[in-house]
Amino acid sequence: MKKATLSLEQMTAGIRPLDEEACARAAAHLDQLTKPPGSLGKLEAVAVQLAGMTGELAPELGRKAVVVMAGDHGVCEEGVSAFPQEVTPQMVMNFLGGGAAVNVLARHAGAEVVCVDIGVNAELSHEKLISRKVRWGTRNLAREAAMTREEALAAVQVGYELALELADQGVGLFATGEMGIGNTTPSAAILSAFTGLPPEAVVGRGTGIGDERLVHKQKVLAQALEVNKPDASDPLDVLAKVGGLEIAGLTGLILGAAEKRKPVVIDGFISSAAALTASRMAPLSQAYMIASHLSDEQGHRLMLDALGLRPMVTLDMRLGEGTGAVLCFHLVEAAIRVMAEMATFASAGVSNQE
Repeated sequence: MKKATLSLEQMTAGIRPLDEEACARAAAHLDQLTKPPGSLGKLEAVAVQLAGMTGELAPELGRKAVVVMAGDHGVCEEGVSAFPQEVTPQMVMNFLGGGAAVNVLARHAGAEVVCVDIGVNAELSHEKLISRKVRWGTRNLAREAAMTREEALAAVQVGYELALELADQGVGLFATGEMGIGNTTPSAAILSAFTGLPPEAVVGRGTGIGDERLVHKQKVLAQALEVNKPDASDPLDVLAKVGGLEIAGLTGLILGAAEKRKPVVIDGFISSAAALTASRMAPLSQAYMIASHLSDEQGHRLMLDALGLRPMVTLDMRLGEGTGAVLCFHLVEAAIRVMAEMATFASAGVSNQE
């Protein structure tokens, strides 16, 4: 039986603001711990944010999962990547076999890798693969819209419903991951469409292209924006015209996690394009996002600025896959441990500031 198609309104209506009273209790508790106020920096901000999501000072989040959405891109026809498109399905099989960087880092964090084929331009079969293919890769956004509006919405729904399913199965901490050769181009296009920033500011080297191909990539992006004229006031229009299937899937994942009041740790440039899209679709969803790291990709800082998010760390990473987000699972858990285990001035018999 075919699943009912959800509207964007249905996928955003259930998102609620953080519990401000819980945030205030968390902030007050932090100020009673044996340290100068604010001295644990971003860990304290995350602790307050988690309290606002869950209503608890030291929540038990349960299972951890990085959801890796995979999809191909028609814009690869324009020669914007240093790697051929065949790498996308090959890397998906690598994820499923446990051999990619995100698998290694997920094991280290005690997290599971959930791999989703939402738009790979190849036939894939594996017992661990979640097959939710909307179409076999996007169209070439430099020549036409990457997706129809209906396809983009369907891809958002894939991620949204998966977040609800995983949350119901006990996942309480999400990370966004992705795979798709060529996907820094639609990510840069999304950033440019929403902010008005020029291609020169938002286009980076992606998989490691040289200077000549970088200039070509900037021209491809300018052409895509001219051909499609995405409407910044209509986030689904932007996503459909210049986005990607895996970006749309991650957008839905973020919306679903926010509805379930679960933290979602945002990875790098591509994941942040999904986060920016989600925030434009449902501004309240931003409160459930935790920015993990500052990518080495040129436009990522601009993306985070547009989101109003501050990254936890800077590691000069630009791999994607969810690698930086999974690393930051450790920091999220550290923030909870501080709330649960650190002594207060009163309990430790330590004099507080006057």
